[in-house]
Amino acid sequence: MDNNCKNPFVIGRYLSPDYFCDREQETAFLEKQIINGRNVTLIADRRIGKSGLISHVFAQPEIQKQFYTISVDLYATGSLAEMVYTFSNEVYRCVERQSKSWKDKFFQIISSLRVGFKLDALTGSPAFDIGLGDIAAPEMTLEQVFAFLEAADRPCVVAFDEFQQVTRYPEKNIEALLRTYIQRCTKTQFIFSGSRKHLMTQMFLSPSKPFYQSTINMGLDPIPCEIYVDFAKRMFILGKKTIEDEAVRQVYELCRGITWYMQMLLNEMFTITNPGDHCKTGSIDEALRNVVQVQEPFYREILAALPTKQKSLLFAIVKENGVENITSGAFVQKYKLVSASSVQAALKGLYGKDIVIENNGKWYVYDIFFAQYLSGK
Repeated sequence: MDNNCKNPFVIGRYLSPDYFCDREQETAFLEKQIINGRNVTLIADRRIGKSGLISHVFAQPEIQKQFYTISVDLYATGSLAEMVYTFSNEVYRCVERQSKSWKDKFFQIISSLRVGFKLDALTGSPAFDIGLGDIAAPEMTLEQVFAFLEAADRPCVVAFDEFQQVTRYPEKNIEALLRTYIQRCTKTQFIFSGSRKHLMTQMFLSPSKPFYQSTINMGLDPIPCEIYVDFAKRMFILGKKTIEDEAVRQVYELCRGITWYMQMLLNEMFTITNPGDHCKTGSIDEALRNVVQVQEPFYREILAALPTKQKSLLFAIVKENGVENITSGAFVQKYKLVSASSVQAALKGLYGKDIVIENNGKWYVYDIFFAQYLSGK
């Protein structure tokens, strides 16, 4: 086991191929698209493993050899200026790891950010020190960032995570603006990753939208259960412990095959298993309590902030462990939810807050650990 990794179930970051589960076909597909110069749209639910897959692809020897790779998380951005700020920061982080000549070009080409140009007092090297307020002309800076990428000494691949956020920016015609700049790129390639399926589908598959048919589209399903069982057993052995197959299968079912939740729960199960011991199904409840307990203050705040009708619908979804006909008379009557239109309005509010999600025709509480917290209320 890596000396820097005491627990093999890594959370929230990509460590190395040794700690990455499967996705062999998806990795090969995405690597093929990049090498052949095709932009890709990756649409899948949050926490299913999109970012991990992209990091894994970027770590492949052939990609490392041929390309500069840049990942830009747009989830927290709310305007064009914030997007440009995040984008330029990530580009500079990539620059810092590369040749001095390319680093020197950064402020030469992206002249609108020269306000952030400083020399490190110790090394004399250029440093990047800007704040959001320094993005005075977002469109100009964005154009210059794309120009800088095109001037690199090898092709760049940029992955925009949660790309659907650009549809929420207050500025008009952002999709058209981005499409214009991206269309001009002859060396730089793009991966557009997003979890809001209806928004991403509309952006890339609607004839009226600027990005229509501009990419190769791919989805991401849960890793098959038995493959994940083998992976989990291998990780426990790596940590000089063991786990029974049925325990992993129950974790898989509880977490609906969503990678992040499985990793989090197994991380805790690994933690509470003593060196040399065998982890069994009885450890799941303890591990689940521990994980939920840590998140409880956060979950309390979410619940307290919800309007009564949204709260009532949320508890009903939890009790049903997923609801198929959510506006049906039977469901409305069973939980005294007033009317179908009332449920529809509450559902829209919960969905807008990323609290519920639709999967295979059924509505679930998105955060599996939040659902566990609610089931105990």
